[in-house]
Amino acid sequence: MIRSVESAPHMSAPVLAAYSYCEAVTGQQARNFAYGIRLLPTPKRRAMSALYAFSRRVDDIGDGALPTDVKSARLEDTRALLTRVREGKVEEDDTDPVAVALAHTAEAFPVPLDGLDELIDGVLMDVRGETYETWDDLKVYCRCVAGAIGRLSLGVFGTEAGARGVERASEYADTLGLALQLTNILRDVREDAEGGRTYLPADDLAKFGCSAGFDGPTPPEGSDFAGLVHFEVRRARTLFAEGYRLLPMLDRRSGACVAAMAGIYRRLLDRIEREPEAVLRGRVSLPGREKAYVAVRGLSGLDARHVTRRTLRRRT
Repeated sequence: MIRSVESAPHMSAPVLAAYSYCEAVTGQQARNFAYGIRLLPTPKRRAMSALYAFSRRVDDIGDGALPTDVKSARLEDTRALLTRVREGKVEEDDTDPVAVALAHTAEAFPVPLDGLDELIDGVLMDVRGETYETWDDLKVYCRCVAGAIGRLSLGVFGTEAGARGVERASEYADTLGLALQLTNILRDVREDAEGGRTYLPADDLAKFGCSAGFDGPTPPEGSDFAGLVHFEVRRARTLFAEGYRLLPMLDRRSGACVAAMAGIYRRLLDRIEREPEAVLRGRVSLPGREKAYVAVRGLSGLDARHVTRRTLRRRT
């Protein structure tokens, strides 16, 4: 049985403070993520905040303005910190609250910390300015920066005893991470281009006449930008459909959390599909009331029941 944070005897003030710090970081930096994890019981919510705060640190190094060699060195320092966590060498009175919270999470839940090593590997790809020729190439990156987070999250959520197909839960969590990351890539096309990054596969860009890139609020002249976006949206929807098979394997509140976060991104896809060029003018987002509706739908179990019925129909 997984020991929860709340069941840990006499949680110390430094550990509580460390978790509070991580929750503050999550609330400030990741509104969609923070919205979803609000549906979790306190121990799981805290653990997810610790995972996010560490991941945010890694991402901030990659996105910062430091020289490439300095970024690489700092990422390796972060990997060394992760090694300390893995080896149980972080004390409760350590001056790094993220390390304290992550160490406590690793003791309380069976999180595969190697996933955070994969995240560091993915951000190093960003630092090196890697581009991707094919979808298979991009999938390697997406699995590092998002699929691994899905697998780490599954370590916090756990699975329901006796759930069908539970041996594939990690695979579905990974695939759902890919779906979320591809949605992010579509949403941030302009912002990434301004930062000198191109994530969409080069062969997809060439197919739709978009190899010139996205350096303004309008598509490249003569391109089929809408066709490119619709093509990638279909790919993301296929990933969501596969990843959603995880939902019936989770307890009600964990399933609600996943359904809320995934539901928000699926609705972003809907908006992007309806108006592809909007992503070239600014970041597409959802209003709070729509996020609330998605959360209620997730908490009601509607998405999980829909996936279960669809899976059963396929089997028959």
